[in-house]
Amino acid sequence: MRPPVEVSVFLISLLAPGVLYTLNNVIALQEPLPILGVGLVVLGSVLILVLLSVRHKTNVDPLYYAFAEFSFTNTVGLTNALEQDGFISGFMGFYLRMGEPHLSTAYAIMMSYWEGVFHFVLLLVIIHRMFNGKSYRSLGLLWAGSSIAHQIVLIPGVVVGKYGSNIRPAFWRNIPFFVAPFWAASLLFRRHREMPIVTADKIAAEQKKSLLTRPVDLLLSLLLMGAMVFSVFRGFVVLDCPLDTCFTYIYQYEPYLKDPVGFPRVTMMVYLFYALPLLTVFIYGLKTPGCSWMLDWTIFFAGAMAQTQWCHIGASLHSRTPFTYRVPADKWWPVITLNVLLAAVPALLALRCHFSPTFFMKPVPKGQTNGEKKKN
Repeated sequence: MRPPVEVSVFLISLLAPGVLYTLNNVIALQEPLPILGVGLVVLGSVLILVLLSVRHKTNVDPLYYAFAEFSFTNTVGLTNALEQDGFISGFMGFYLRMGEPHLSTAYAIMMSYWEGVFHFVLLLVIIHRMFNGKSYRSLGLLWAGSSIAHQIVLIPGVVVGKYGSNIRPAFWRNIPFFVAPFWAASLLFRRHREMPIVTADKIAAEQKKSLLTRPVDLLLSLLLMGAMVFSVFRGFVVLDCPLDTCFTYIYQYEPYLKDPVGFPRVTMMVYLFYALPLLTVFIYGLKTPGCSWMLDWTIFFAGAMAQTQWCHIGASLHSRTPFTYRVPADKWWPVITLNVLLAAVPALLALRCHFSPTFFMKPVPKGQTNGEKKKN
């Protein structure tokens, strides 16, 4: 009897610590270029095992191969986080010396925990649902948003930060992991969205309500506006705005924004140029009925904000961050509260859209349901 596919992926992923220990202690790689070559061979070998795990299956979703490969690298990430925090040793030394030294930073450690716990569990659930005929589109979009946010901060952060002058060949193995989430997101966005069956009368009644008569949506709109203001403000702060308010904030409240590793600066730029426009259109979507795109993009955005804020908050408090860049003890509560809210608001918006999507459905002819309209 063959084990379920998700169990096979789990077991393949558990090979990661053994591979790392062997490369660190038995083979003891010491040169940068061979580390890249061996890394590619390992990833290729994992792909072969993944292919063998579904050789008896027909019509396998191409996303499965990406999800399974990422599951393996997520375990590598968790191994790195545990070693950097002193829970284990003897696994990552060779890779940090000659591969990606930035993985020892506080930001990368928090990123590795997120990958090794949240992404790993999420991918196993997705694979389980995939092979049991259940929808995983929303979970896939959550993962895609989180993974894309991870890469668009990590890669530029390394290049513009203090590790930019010490980039080794192994760093470029991030390129396929940068491209794959975009490819997965494009496939998932094009797939059919499952919707509850709602009559035309109910849709019309819900969509007649103004924003002022929907207190939850009104509150979410106000919170989104607050997130916009906070994103703009911190964008100005990292751009060295000369205003006294900006100067006071970066030195007395959130000095991590000037950490030379580069990740906090890139994060704030991502918020300013990517999160800010999305926050704006979400406010529009809460006000305007029939914006069905809200049901997908809020999930995608919630994953992205949860990932970046987890890394940003964790790194600003982590012992690997120099003391002068950590959040001051007397400013801990206001700074952490604002940052937690910045992650929580998109998540609350996504939950609101998911559990009560009627306002965002396309209008249908009277006497029909949205499901009947689709069939017609």
